[in-house]
Amino acid sequence: MNTEQIEVAGLSVELVRKPIKNLHIGVYPPAGRVRVAAPPAISEDAIRVAIVTRLGWIKNKQRQFAGQAREPERLYVSGETHYYFGRPLRLGVRQAQVRAGQISVDSADRITMVVPHDASRSDKARWMSAWYRRELRDKAAPRVSKWAARLDVAEPAWGIRAMHTKWGSCNPDTGRLWVNLDLVKKPLVCLDYVILHEMAHFVSRRHDDVFVAVLDRHMPGWRQIRSDLNRLPLSAPLGF
Repeated sequence: MNTEQIEVAGLSVELVRKPIKNLHIGVYPPAGRVRVAAPPAISEDAIRVAIVTRLGWIKNKQRQFAGQAREPERLYVSGETHYYFGRPLRLGVRQAQVRAGQISVDSADRITMVVPHDASRSDKARWMSAWYRRELRDKAAPRVSKWAARLDVAEPAWGIRAMHTKWGSCNPDTGRLWVNLDLVKKPLVCLDYVILHEMAHFVSRRHDDVFVAVLDRHMPGWRQIRSDLNRLPLSAPLGF
């Protein structure tokens, strides 16, 4: 795989050469970064034409990302709102004689963080991220097993990553699945959708009719869930 930067019609474009059949143009949050994946055989001139042809779509996606709601920067102080599987929870921070941060959901709308007296903002961000990761793993594990059984595929090895451009990814060759850490903040139906989407690639590698049929059969409302997920606020940068 080879990566380079090219400029097309005033756009900075990341061009990735990889062994795929078709050219793919993507625009990614939060800043509307443009990335093109192309087979080695396609000339740079043909790639430039493809980008110019889709320039209106690219600009529209960038405007959408520019106007998309964003979570405010996190200071990890009492009174902040933090999201937990789609629920907004009010944070309460309490100092105590502890060696590391301890986090718990105390009610339908409250989350408490107990921290050492000398805890810094970056300490709190790290503890929150680690706690989020544990919570997501607890929710994702049974869903991976469920969808493997329903799709009649081998249960994959899987993990959690902080990803900036994808909600999930998979590698059918290695049987591995990744989910985005940020899904811990989104409604659980979004986690279900992402896991099903990625595992459907174990049935069909491409986004073809077979792949779409798997989603339609097992989650008829997946298009609305995907749309809702992509409209939700983008995460604040600190801690992720």
